[in-house]
Amino acid sequence: MATFMVGAVLLAIIILIIKSMVRDKKKGKSLQCGGECSKCGGHCH
Repeated sequence: MATFMVGAVLLAIIILIIKSMVRDKKKGKSLQCGGECSKCGGHCH
């Protein structure tokens, strides 16, 4: 039972991270450019 609970918590954390990354991408932010595409010289798009 404990293994299932730990797995469920890890899965929830991974899902939250992915949702955050998708939300940031929709807002125009990018991990490759430090979060601000306006400062990367156009390489984000």
